Amino acid sequence: MSGLQQFLAFAQTARCGSFAAAARDLGQAPSTLAKSVARLEAQLGVKLFHRTTRQVSLTPDGERLFRRCERVLAEVEDLQAEAAGTRAAPSGTIRIDAPIAYGRRILMPLLAQLLHRHPQLQLDLRLQDAYADLVRDGLDLAIRVGALQDSRLVARRIDWQQLVVVASPAYLQARGTPQRIEDLSAHAAVVFRMPSSGRLRPWQLRDGRRAVELHPAQRVQVNHGDGMVAAALQGLGLMQIPDYMVADEVACGALLEVLAAQRPAPMPISAVLPSARLVPPRVRLLLDTLQGLRERRGG
Repeated sequence: MSGLQQFLAFAQTARCGSFAAAARDLGQAPSTLAKSVARLEAQLGVKLFHRTTRQVSLTPDGERLFRRCERVLAEVEDLQAEAAGTRAAPSGTIRIDAPIAYGRRILMPLLAQLLHRHPQLQLDLRLQDAYADLVRDGLDLAIRVGALQDSRLVARRIDWQQLVVVASPAYLQARGTPQRIEDLSAHAAVVFRMPSSGRLRPWQLRDGRRAVELHPAQRVQVNHGDGMVAAALQGLGLMQIPDYMVADEVACGALLEVLAAQRPAPMPISAVLPSARLVPPRVRLLLDTLQGLRERRGG
């Protein structure tokens, strides 16, 4: 098994991006881990990592090996679980990438329940609004909103995102409540500046069966959803935002929805995986937990 341990050391280092972090996960000394990877490089005759004083990154040869390692190690874990049968409790680290607001507001409570039920599970949740590379970043699963572009990924629909237009009662009292899309030209808006591109996200609405995209006259630009909510609560304008981000504020009347009949079509939220063939038991458990999420949260 010493050869397998070298591949395990390599794969964990690739996931973590440093020998120190990988060593903590595996319960080894960083120097031991680094020597194990160096021996593997010597045996294979290729350089697997670019090394700096603080981190490592995969070389092209390392990228190819890492993709194969992930498949092999997942198969080994599956064989161990199958041999143990139903006696084995789900264990190991689940590595998930998710959008910041959705991960914090929707996923985290669900994942906390899962960890309480299965004490041997560990969680590595990475919250960001940019898309991650599942294989390169060593992820088990990612949450994606909207249509999926990468046909190599395996997707399972778990939820829907509905965009709503809301404003504070004070703003609506001062400026009036828009009744039609055309009324928006007389209003100020709080708009989202996309961190990845710096561009302002257009509003999406529906006029009968026709989809409408427009750029409202912005008064405030914010690159984070919580900041947008704070601005709208202060009466700075109308705001279009995912419904789950303002569910509490709408429920208590701090924000009011307008143009409800012009809501755009909901966008799918999917759990995506790098492979359908080799899904570790802990990831299958997570997928079962995520399935039907929208119905369970009352959507």
